[in-house]
Amino acid sequence: MGESFTIQISSNLVRQLADDPEKVKPKPKKLKPKKQSEKVHTKQISDDSNARKGQAASGWPLQPPLYLPVPPPQSANSKLDDIRSVLQESEKVLERLNKQQENLLQEVTERAKELHDKEFKLPQQKHLPCLEEKDACLKCYKEHVKDPLKCASFVKDFADCARRVRQLVGSADK
Repeated sequence: MGESFTIQISSNLVRQLADDPEKVKPKPKKLKPKKQSEKVHTKQISDDSNARKGQAASGWPLQPPLYLPVPPPQSANSKLDDIRSVLQESEKVLERLNKQQENLLQEVTERAKELHDKEFKLPQQKHLPCLEEKDACLKCYKEHVKDPLKCASFVKDFADCARRVRQLVGSADK
């Protein structure tokens, strides 16, 4: 079995296999013996001596198997201890965050109150002139609905008061 052989795969076959691997059944092709000069496409089957020397039959060196380090097995108690310590740390962090949140909430509330007080101060209420005369006039009209002429004195007092206030305001503007 010292003969070498070549396997040729067409791009058509690759496309067919990529599209639907169940439908395509490749036809076996006749193998043609190739010359020794074309070693890139040649695979020697019977050459075990290269494999023993650390090389594959194709001439490429063999790669040692890749071993990932496995951590030593821990006991169940140590795993539980690790979990408990992580939980304690996370509880401490949670407490700090809650305190920080409370402080920020208090600070924001105080600032909002200050801004509200500065922005929305009601102007000082001015005393309305002639308020007593006006109330007396309205009360009289409610009592004497059928005879409003009885309220003439109250109306005259209210009009006199209004005239005096107009004169005061007019003289203050000049």
